[in-house]
Amino acid sequence: MSEISKPNVRGRIERNEPNPVDVYAGQRMRLRRTMLNMSQQTLARKLGIMFQQVQKYEKGDNRIGFSRMCDIADILDTSLDYFREGMDTSIAKNSPMRLVNPDEEEIRQKYDDDPLKSSEAMTLVSNYYKIRNRKIARCIFDLLRDMSVSNSTMAD
Repeated sequence: MSEISKPNVRGRIERNEPNPVDVYAGQRMRLRRTMLNMSQQTLARKLGIMFQQVQKYEKGDNRIGFSRMCDIADILDTSLDYFREGMDTSIAKNSPMRLVNPDEEEIRQKYDDDPLKSSEAMTLVSNYYKIRNRKIARCIFDLLRDMSVSNSTMAD
């Protein structure tokens, strides 16, 4: 962020430029939508909005509320974490919370250090609970636990 661009509480910067975090989330939304061969019109229809609104979300011009983001994640068959995945720290530091409280680095660190926040962990847990036969699920659980224990002792 340049010296002339000052943040405000709403997350926008001077000259009314979109917040880089919103731009990144919009880019991830577009990427996932195109990976699924879904048009903006189809996504908009499923959300009950006009396709121009989808365009604004994808450009980061309009911020996406949490309930809408949940709907988008459901429609695009992905986790909410997907929209944040791979975000560079230079972008993440532009979140409204960090713009208002730039010294809150420990909050970011706590989030980034939690392995349960990764989309891989979310997918693993989600798929685990989709296994209808709970005896098989328990065997898979035990296998993963045993493999992780044996792997950690082998590394030493």
